[in-house]
Amino acid sequence: MTSVKRYSPLPGFRLAMGYTLVYLTLIVLIPLAAVGTKTLTMGWEAFWAAVSSPRVVASYQLSFGASLLAAAINVVFGLIFAWVLVRYRFPGKGLIDSLVDLPFALPTAVAGIALATIYSENGPVGKLLEPWGIEIAYTPNGVLLALVFIGLPFVVRTVQPVLGDLEKEVEEAAAGLGASRWQTFLRIILPHIAPALLTGFAMAFARAVGEYGSVIFIAGNVPMVSEITPLLIITKLEQYDYAGATAVASVMLVFSFVLLLIINGLQGWMQNRHAKGA
Repeated sequence: MTSVKRYSPLPGFRLAMGYTLVYLTLIVLIPLAAVGTKTLTMGWEAFWAAVSSPRVVASYQLSFGASLLAAAINVVFGLIFAWVLVRYRFPGKGLIDSLVDLPFALPTAVAGIALATIYSENGPVGKLLEPWGIEIAYTPNGVLLALVFIGLPFVVRTVQPVLGDLEKEVEEAAAGLGASRWQTFLRIILPHIAPALLTGFAMAFARAVGEYGSVIFIAGNVPMVSEITPLLIITKLEQYDYAGATAVASVMLVFSFVLLLIINGLQGWMQNRHAKGA
């Protein structure tokens, strides 16, 4: 029996895999290896002192806590944004759809300055919030706001095409069988878009953890209060403490990798479960 060779417009597996491994090594693995190598020049006591000081631990708590909370907020509101853009027609829809991508195109420093100006005590929004005792700029709330701003497009653009592929006939059939809107969402829509939501969550979280430009202008950068870990790394580099900077960066790298690995594993499990259910 003669085997039929499949035509591929791209190079063969070996050549394509070779390019992939070389590119991955040059762009990702070598820089990460450099971080690990520099960290290994420290002794264990020096490493532990660098990564466990109260100031560094406080920056971990703010960076990871605000990133997780911002990603969770973006999952909720990103889903609403995507739903409106997919399911409804209204004047100005194209403009709103374009504005969703604004955080991608806007320089992060410009975004940080704009947010700080708007939400400061003398800003147009900050003035309205001040009588209520709500402070945004130069507080951890400002960090959260900046991370929500830069992470929203990841969720919207991830969920939007999945919602577009979901046939309305399925929802109409569920409604015809007596399902309420809430039941239709929980049992029909949510299982279909859950992997995309997790992907958007992971991407928004990954972007938020390493965000620097849009945060430092609105955070206030007060040690133990509103100082993020990337700023602390930059501070160590400016002090020529390269080993200490790479030590803190390596801890961030490990934590981020473990969290993303858990999220991706959960996403794969949900995709397999949805495929079996289908």
